[in-house]
Amino acid sequence: MTIQQVSALLAVPVSTLRTWEHRYSVPGVVRTQGGHRRYPAQVIDELRIIRDEIARGRRAGDAATTARLLVDSDEPGRDLVDRFLEAARAMDQGGVRACLDEAAGRLGLGATVDLVLVPAMRRIGHWWEIGSCDVGHEHLATEAARTWLSRIVAFAPEPRPGGCVLLACGPRDLHSLGLEAFGMLLASDGRSCRVLGARTPVPTLTIAAETLDAAAVVVVSHLAVGRRPAVAALSAMAAQGRPAFYAGNAFLTRPSRRRVPGRYLGESHREAVHLLEEALVGPALDEPG
Repeated sequence: MTIQQVSALLAVPVSTLRTWEHRYSVPGVVRTQGGHRRYPAQVIDELRIIRDEIARGRRAGDAATTARLLVDSDEPGRDLVDRFLEAARAMDQGGVRACLDEAAGRLGLGATVDLVLVPAMRRIGHWWEIGSCDVGHEHLATEAARTWLSRIVAFAPEPRPGGCVLLACGPRDLHSLGLEAFGMLLASDGRSCRVLGARTPVPTLTIAAETLDAAAVVVVSHLAVGRRPAVAALSAMAAQGRPAFYAGNAFLTRPSRRRVPGRYLGESHREAVHLLEEALVGPALDEPG
C-alpha cells in the first residue's frame, strides 16, 4: 500500500507515519525505483499497534517497542505465538491447547502467559479490528485458552494457609481472560483465589470480600471509561480495610494511577504474582548460613 492508503486506513496523518519511520525505524518499508514508500501487510499491522498503544497512553517510543515485540520479535516463544495464531485461524482448539502445553513445558507457566497467550490474543484482537478474521476466531481462541487454564487450575496444589485472594474486573470491563490467567498463576503457586469475572458491580465485590474474608482484592480495568468505576471498587475495598491491588490498560500511565487506592501490579503477570505475594507475606528471607 502507498503511504496515503495506509494513512486513510489507520486514520494516522502522513506526516506522523513519516516521523515514526524516521525516529523508530519501522522495519519493512520498501521503496519503488522512484523512491515512493510501499507498506507490506506486516508493517501495516505494526503501525496499527503503535497507533493503538499511543491511544492507550503509551509514549510513541514505548509503543514502537511493543509493536516490534508483537510482530517481529526474537523473544523466547515467538514461534509458539505463530503456532497459536495458525491454530486460531484454522479454528483448531486442540492445536491452541497443544501450543500452550508446549509453551508451559518449554518456558514455564508465567512466561507462557506473558510471552505467548497475551501477545497472541492481542494479535487476534487486531486482526478482528481490521477484518482479517471473524469474531468466531477470537471466541474460539478465548474458549480454548480458558479450557487450558481450567485444566491447570484443576491440578494445582492444595492452597497453603494465608487467606483467599479475590479477583474481579471493573464494573464496565468485559475482558476477563488475563484475570483468569492471573488466577491460574496464583493457584499454581499455592494461593487460594476466587475469580468473579467480568463486569463485577461494587456491591457484589463488597459482599464477596466480606463473605470470603478476602486476604486481598485485585481489580482489573482495561477501558478508559471503566477506570472511574474500577476506582470506586478499589475505594470500597479500602473502606473495608482490605489490601487492594489493581492492573490493566486503564491504569497504564502514571497520571491514571494518581490517588488510586491500592497498589499497582504492573503489566507482567509473573511480576504481579511476585508483588502480590510479597505484599501479603513479606519478602523471603535467606536461610541463616
